[in-house]
Amino acid sequence: MDIPDTHYAWNGPVSLAYQVFGDGPVDLLYLQGYCSHLDLAWESSYLARFLRGLAAHARVIATDRRGWGLSDRFAPDAVPPLEALTDDLLTVMDAAGSSRAVVFGSWDCGALAMLFAATHPGRVAGLILCDTFPTFALTEDTPTMPTPRGLQEIDAELHEHWGRDFGDEAWGGPPRPRDPRERDWFNRYTRASVAPGGLIAEGRRLVELDARPALPSIHAPTLVVGFRQGRGVLDPAISRVLADRIPNARLAQIGEEDDPADTGWWHWYGRGDAILREIGVLLEDVRRQDVVFDRVLATVLFTDIVDSTKRAAALGDQAWKDVVERHHALVREHLAAYKGSEIDTAGDGFYATFDGPARAATCATSIVGAVRALGIEVRAGLHTGEVATVAGKSGGIAVVIGSRVAAMAGPSEVLATQTVRDLTAGSGLTFEDTGEYELKGVPDRWHLYRVVA
Repeated sequence: MDIPDTHYAWNGPVSLAYQVFGDGPVDLLYLQGYCSHLDLAWESSYLARFLRGLAAHARVIATDRRGWGLSDRFAPDAVPPLEALTDDLLTVMDAAGSSRAVVFGSWDCGALAMLFAATHPGRVAGLILCDTFPTFALTEDTPTMPTPRGLQEIDAELHEHWGRDFGDEAWGGPPRPRDPRERDWFNRYTRASVAPGGLIAEGRRLVELDARPALPSIHAPTLVVGFRQGRGVLDPAISRVLADRIPNARLAQIGEEDDPADTGWWHWYGRGDAILREIGVLLEDVRRQDVVFDRVLATVLFTDIVDSTKRAAALGDQAWKDVVERHHALVREHLAAYKGSEIDTAGDGFYATFDGPARAATCATSIVGAVRALGIEVRAGLHTGEVATVAGKSGGIAVVIGSRVAAMAGPSEVLATQTVRDLTAGSGLTFEDTGEYELKGVPDRWHLYRVVA
């Protein structure tokens, strides 16, 4: 197979590099995590072998995500939120002529792949999570992740040694390639993939991000590939967490002993052929069973005019009608600007959904500020959860939670659940902790946060 041409898709002013190769019956969107450079990837005989192995099973769409490789970069103080990257994936798929694809995410692209599968199930036929994790933070599910001090040491190591035999072994990552020629290639590959300032900034976002709430909302057939033995970020227990939390997930823990090409831990080295066999099984299952689910991970937004009855009495019927009409027009302008979908209006309030929590939160705070010019105030509530389509309308417990959160908000206040906060890392939003509350008709106590514009 010849080395494929590199093309560019455009998400507004942002150019996104991608290649298409292979002619299998299923599309596969390949997201190489940690290091990614479409052109240099083919200079490694090991990685090229792995890519050709994928092409034997599928029509592969490989892309450098925003900030990496041949795609447009970002400044370290402007790391894009995860939902901007999911938009990028839609753009690349559309440019490559793919309506649905199996999404393969490795390493730090795993959380992106998870969120994409949960929020766009109609575009995701299957999911492959290879040597990845839902969060880089130290949690009860990821107890082997670096401590805060360990993260500082990683940053210091990146400052001094990125692109020159960076010491992955020190923090539980994959060791450097053992083949000297491959080691030289890998150093060039890392330098060409990303500059250390951008890598450090994205790493800090990974620590803030927690994709665990999205896992139960992934319904596509899923293959979780992990290590049989490992430590640090590649501890086998982390892959078991993913497989246990994602419905329809199958776990394959593969060690180097499963592949005779004993050259290192990256998935295209010592375990590559074994991983390709597992991928072939998943792709065949997807080919036989192609189901589109009517459940998506969405952020619901509820807004309501504060003291509307009192304001209506003070203004009179006609004047109040004019205010409400202007309010509705203003809210709809903001929903359109932030890609929200209006689901319903009930008197003075709106119910809308978004495929990204950061957009929803920014839209809510913008609405709160804009309506003050009309002499009114609104309250707003946000929650991210699984939303089902029932009789053509979005419903489910996530919708109930969103409405209850909105009811707790005060004038000109936007309240959000912890799930919203956990999924907006890198967005620049600020959240103030308001404590735990009981929500009427909803089990458990809920931690709520005030969104600060």
